Amino acid sequence: MNEANENPSQLAPLSLAHLGDAVYELYVRNRVIHEHPTMPAHKLHLQTVKYVKAHAQSNSINAIMEILTDDEIAVFRRGRNAKSYTVPKNANLGDYHRATGFEALMGYLYLMGDVERLEFIMDKAFINAIDTV
Repeated sequence: MNEANENPSQLAPLSLAHLGDAVYELYVRNRVIHEHPTMPAHKLHLQTVKYVKAHAQSNSINAIMEILTDDEIAVFRRGRNAKSYTVPKNANLGDYHRATGFEALMGYLYLMGDVERLEFIMDKAFINAIDTV
């Protein structure tokens, strides 16, 4: 393990988000394949996108805020408030910022090494990602 793993809260929030994006997408891809083992690859991709797009991640973080610890909320807020130099293509700015905070939280939890907590949070996030209206 490197020094970043020893204290992930010291990493820049956008670095945590960069890692968290990959961690959460891998979780979603695994879950989608598990739930739809015979689905063609293109449809798997479309299903995955429903869960990892900014609006879905914004829904996820809104749904899980009440179960986060104070430290986890602080990481989310750092990610949400980080100055990003990219502009969202298919998302409103509020969703994009909340999604960045969500991804920072996923990166932080991954680096903390508490697999049980990470999976618990990702399960709750996944369940609440898609609008049910």
